[in-house]
Amino acid sequence: PGRARRPARIRSRRKRQVNSEKGKSDMKRIGFFGAGKMAEGILSAIAARKRVVMAEKSAERAQYLKDKYGVAVTADVKEVAQKCDLIFLAVRPQDVESVAVEVKKLLRSGQTLVSIVAGRRLGWLRRQFGSKVRLVRVMPNLALRSGAGMCAICGAAKTPAEDVAAVEAILGGAGETVILKERDFDAVTALAGSGPAYFAYMASAMAEGGMKLGLKKDVALLLAGQTMYGTAKFLRESGMDLGRFIDGVCTKGGTTAAGMVKMDVPQFKRIVADTLAAAARRSEELA
Repeated sequence: PGRARRPARIRSRRKRQVNSEKGKSDMKRIGFFGAGKMAEGILSAIAARKRVVMAEKSAERAQYLKDKYGVAVTADVKEVAQKCDLIFLAVRPQDVESVAVEVKKLLRSGQTLVSIVAGRRLGWLRRQFGSKVRLVRVMPNLALRSGAGMCAICGAAKTPAEDVAAVEAILGGAGETVILKERDFDAVTALAGSGPAYFAYMASAMAEGGMKLGLKKDVALLLAGQTMYGTAKFLRESGMDLGRFIDGVCTKGGTTAAGMVKMDVPQFKRIVADTLAAAARRSEELA
């Protein structure tokens, strides 16, 4: 009683672990165009790192990745295109076209290109990288870096289901995954992609409120951050309905109820909805 069922397309942690272990022996050679923080988050979820090649022009960054993860790093995206079967496109949106110019002629049938670039749709990616490569689009968020990410996944029309499953298995090692239609990606970008900044802003506002009540800054930040983390952890693990959880904390005449009087107003939810709408519009514009 009280548990909310997860959508059928969200992979459970147990299933991810089973499939991940099963696939270790036949994992494809994995490459990265780009080796920034988001790429590193994905890398941390890959068990067979000796089969990974990353393209990174910064010598300092390349050495860091070699030392920490034991992966091969090259300054040439062409080398990744030639050596790898499944490649993550993890560069800035403004750099995608220049990468495509370098690698398009080298990409071959059977290769899978996985884009984590915000706002770049599958049709646009197809025009940039050609008809041979299989395409998968992913909208991740920054929590990948702590193993608690949220990734939405969409395969192109002609991308085999097993390719999408392979991507899902990799990303499942860094959090939760959900298979969606591409039309949902602007909303996913607004809620999950941009969401970490919004939650951090809320935690900052709560910490500032605590400081105004006399708490020291470090104490207020600890209380706000841990409270947010603990609440999210409990809700994910218990599956409890959000409304039921709120009602359980807000005992009649208690301190939480006194605070909710200020928060539970139409203006608050409207601000949140407007925030997500603005982010979704920008995602659509970038496409």
